[in-house]
Amino acid sequence: MQIVERPAADAELAALLDAAFAELVARYGPEGRSQVHDGARFLVALAGRAAVGCGAVQPAEGTTGELKRMYVAPGHRGRGIARSLLAALEGLAAEMGYDRLRLATGVRQPEAIALYESAGYVRTDPYGKYVGEPLTLCYAKAGLSRVP
Repeated sequence: MQIVERPAADAELAALLDAAFAELVARYGPEGRSQVHDGARFLVALAGRAAVGCGAVQPAEGTTGELKRMYVAPGHRGRGIARSLLAALEGLAAEMGYDRLRLATGVRQPEAIALYESAGYVRTDPYGKYVGEPLTLCYAKAGLSRVP
């Protein structure tokens, strides 16, 4: 497996993002997708030549970045791709000058919750559009460092 940076307009990345959104709609219904801001940087996980996972780091506030669009295609789950991708995204965030990452996930995504908690993310108060959203859980992790 290889993890590479791709531009937001990349066709393989767009296909992964569409699949991620379709999965969210299946779990939660047709709510709108949260915004990815200008300045977000995307990483794509490749298995051979196939794009099988993605995620982004976007500016949030001060030295905090926000993790967005973390996704691994169902046929490639359970192989450590998400954990490797998360570590690479944390390294990217540190490279971007962030020492803390925050994220939002949903209560109907136990796999994501388990991944984030096992990687040292702790529950935080909801932020932004997630305040008052009963199906959303917010997490953060401080002390980020670059991946060697």
